[in-house]
Amino acid sequence: MTELGYELAQVNIGRLKAPLDSPQLKDFVEALDPVNAVADAADGFVWRLQSDSGDATDLAVFDDEWLIINMSTWRDANALTAFMYQGQHRELLARRRDWFERVEEAMVAMWWVPAGHRPTVAEAEERILHLREHGPAAYAFTLRKSFPAGAA
Repeated sequence: MTELGYELAQVNIGRLKAPLDSPQLKDFVEALDPVNAVADAADGFVWRLQSDSGDATDLAVFDDEWLIINMSTWRDANALTAFMYQGQHRELLARRRDWFERVEEAMVAMWWVPAGHRPTVAEAEERILHLREHGPAAYAFTLRKSFPAGAA
């Protein structure tokens, strides 16, 4: 059941340290399909952005070829965090510095969408830019400072 007819959208983008087909990113790329399968089956998972390739690594974000995007919708923050911090996804999080540059500006944002809405890359870019400029607000927030569904 979604919160008041809403689902939680999340986007995270990462700046790659090397090309996706490089030996440095081999472990990351090989883990994409298995981790996506776990996400797809997770309690509270609703949808994830993907191209014809089955993931979103070939979708442009901020017109920067070194950025990749992950975006999904979830029943609520509890369902999202339960997936994020267990199993193979947790293992990948622990190794993110092997594959992604450390970036000071916000690269992750969350916001509530009407149930059934599928956010676009442009929408995600707008939410991240809003978070960078204004900090957490009902329009775009983080796990550390979240807002209730329908607050925006």
